Amino acid sequence: MAASKVVPFFLIFISFALPLIRAGKPPKPASPALFIFGDSLFDPGNNNYINTTTLDQANFRPYGETYFDYPTGRFSDGRLISDFIAEHAKLPLIPPYLEPRNKLLRQLMINYHGVNFASAGAGALTETFHGSVIDLKTQLKFYKREVARLSKKIGHANATNILSTAVNLFSIGTNDYISPFLLNSSVIQSQSHSQYVQMVIGNLTIVVKEIYRRGGRKFGFLNLGNLGCLPGLRIVKPETQGECLVEASVLAQLHNNELNKLLPKLEHNLHGFKYFLYDFNQSLARKITQPSLYGFNEGKKACCGIGLFNGIYSCGGKRIVKDFVLCENPSKFIFWDSYHFTENVYKQMADEMWSRGPNNLKKFFQ
Repeated sequence: MAASKVVPFFLIFISFALPLIRAGKPPKPASPALFIFGDSLFDPGNNNYINTTTLDQANFRPYGETYFDYPTGRFSDGRLISDFIAEHAKLPLIPPYLEPRNKLLRQLMINYHGVNFASAGAGALTETFHGSVIDLKTQLKFYKREVARLSKKIGHANATNILSTAVNLFSIGTNDYISPFLLNSSVIQSQSHSQYVQMVIGNLTIVVKEIYRRGGRKFGFLNLGNLGCLPGLRIVKPETQGECLVEASVLAQLHNNELNKLLPKLEHNLHGFKYFLYDFNQSLARKITQPSLYGFNEGKKACCGIGLFNGIYSCGGKRIVKDFVLCENPSKFIFWDSYHFTENVYKQMADEMWSRGPNNLKKFFQ
């Protein structure tokens, strides 16, 4: 009985909505739209809809247990930084680009708030976890499709208005630097660290410029944390007895240095380009070294996993190693699993991004 009532209501809704859609009525969002690119820090579940493995998926328990009470595909116990930014901006949580229901809503152009293209495991380099994730170049391709669809649906001028006021949020690079250690690849040994970092930064630059060409003007970036101190990388070399993996940390610092140089150049060369850079590195370092100041009891060990620091990537028991342990209170931990963070960390970081200091993300939404 319930289903028979829902379908006619939906058809009635469509019958009223379609004339507006055909007439090309532009949406009137209460806040600038949010376009999200990157990796697992931002992926709300796009990897649920691609042909990949559970190494790059989080659509099983205990992922999502804290806030959603079910696994959404987010690599955390709850919400991500991008979710909290959306909440701060008075937007709904931006759903995955590949989610079928989201595709329908975007076609209807009702309450348009943006798109999330992020994919867990993605890198700026196409080669990073190739074939298992949606790399940054492919995310750009999806963005271009969305721009073309917007222009066709509501007209070039209305689409340009959405794109020029939208905030484009990026979290990318981590997987480019950790994948060689996890896959025992020689790609980093075949060239200098500087050359490798330049490849990553170069690909990011291309994507940013392409978005700018299509009307994007406001950009938010996260630099990289101390990658060698992720629980999953602390155990890569047993002889170090759990110390941070220095090589990965060096690459992350080189990346951050180059990103610091790149963004002012883009601001100088691209008229109207505005950017916000969040120091993820320093924020995470403060929490790891003094966890109690931020309400945490544990700064090195993951809540979910097994082995030293729970660094073996087994959370949920759906990956290569099936055994795992789960902490009682994730909010007291910085790390959720071997490579990802708890909702509490993401909330604190999003709060810092939104309103800490004169240079903050809130300005982009006003």
